[in-house]
Amino acid sequence: MNWMQFFWAFVVGGAICVVGQLLMDVLRLTPAHTMSTLVVAGAVIDGIVIGNKSLYERFIEFAGAGATVPITSFGNSLVHGALAELKTNGAIGIITGIFEVTSAGISAAIIFSFLAALVFKPQG
Repeated sequence: MNWMQFFWAFVVGGAICVVGQLLMDVLRLTPAHTMSTLVVAGAVIDGIVIGNKSLYERFIEFAGAGATVPITSFGNSLVHGALAELKTNGAIGIITGIFEVTSAGISAAIIFSFLAALVFKPQG
C-alpha cells in the first residue's frame, strides 16, 4: 500500500464532506436537501463519460475509498447500475439495474433503522 493512496482518500473524502457542510451552512439547505444534492451530483458525474470510463470511475481510481464511501457514491451506483442493465436488457434494465446494484445498501438501511427503533425511543 502506498501512503499517498491513504492521503488522497482522506483529502477527497474530506472535501466531499466539506462541500456537504458548506451546502448546509452557507446555502442553509436541510440535511435531506444536502444529501439529495450530493447523490444527484454523484449520478451526474457518473453520467459523464470520457473515453471508455465515466468521470466518477476515474475519480474512484484516483481517490479509492475517498470516492466510494461518501454519499456521492450512491448516486454513482444508481446510474452505473442503470446504464449497465440498459445495455444488457434494454429500457426495462434502467429500473432493474438501479435496484440490483443498490438493494443491499437500501435493505441494510431499512433493517438497521428498524433495529435502532427497537432499541431507542424514536422521537417524532
